Amino acid sequence: MAVAGTGALLLTAAGLSGCGLTSGSPLADSVQPGSIGKGRPLAGAQLTVTSKEFTEQIILGQIMGLVFKAAGAEVLDRTNIQGSIGAREAVKSGAADGMYEYTGTAWITHLGHTKPVVDPYEQWEAVRKEDRRNGITWLPAAPLNNTYALVANQANAQKYRLRTLSDVARLTKKDPGAATICGGSEFSVRDDGLPGVAKTYGFALRRGNFKKMDDGVVYTQVAEGAACTLGVAATTDGRIPQLKLKVLEDDRHFFPNYNAAPEMNSATMRKYPAIADLLTPITKRLTGAQAQRLNARVDVDGEDPHEVAKDWLVREGFIREG
Repeated sequence: MAVAGTGALLLTAAGLSGCGLTSGSPLADSVQPGSIGKGRPLAGAQLTVTSKEFTEQIILGQIMGLVFKAAGAEVLDRTNIQGSIGAREAVKSGAADGMYEYTGTAWITHLGHTKPVVDPYEQWEAVRKEDRRNGITWLPAAPLNNTYALVANQANAQKYRLRTLSDVARLTKKDPGAATICGGSEFSVRDDGLPGVAKTYGFALRRGNFKKMDDGVVYTQVAEGAACTLGVAATTDGRIPQLKLKVLEDDRHFFPNYNAAPEMNSATMRKYPAIADLLTPITKRLTGAQAQRLNARVDVDGEDPHEVAKDWLVREGFIREG
């Protein structure tokens, strides 16, 4: 939540670790309002932003922090928190003021549902309503839908005739040794991950044929095609087009909508309601294709997520440097 005079920024390391947070650093950028933030409605505010540990999340966290900074706030950057639970709990507890979260993650992982809502807007609305009781306010969602997918390189997709996830189920039964899937450890246990998709499609996956590895390594291993016939991917990842990977169709519509939206501590929103007007026009501009381009600048070109976020905000006219 917003920092009061008692100084939530002075939380002890032990208290932070309980929320999944580690010590952060202030955003030192000299940025000014562009099309948003005029009149500096957050002047005097001290706000903390957070995110999970992967590229897209870090970029989105930097976007939020830079917007708050341009609008006059002092901003503490506590992005890059491992896993979904830590960053979420930080917002819920007030150790952080906000982050970009995904509607499907909130619905399945945090709120405990097993069946996704098919319509993207209705999914967001259901999350927004239910999360009020947790002291969390959801602002409008982006077109960006970072859902899970299974991917293969072009050679393996052609060799094993893989077009849909039903084709993967067929492969697990017809040629079990060829049905190797590489993915992150979180996917292997989440209800909206391997257990759920395997049950929905009837995967007969051999023990050991799901190979856990860092999410970033999955893409190169699938592109090489030896250790991993298939890989778990995020559909907005910039390495998919760069490595020419084939995204398999979720023909039974198992995976939820994962539209990104600002997830804010409700006490912060009551104190600084202008946050909604600051973030909404930016969130509306975040499409899947736009996210792929921004993610590729980090994961393919090696640029810094903070600089990628700032460059995009400046180019779009939302903020100005100086």
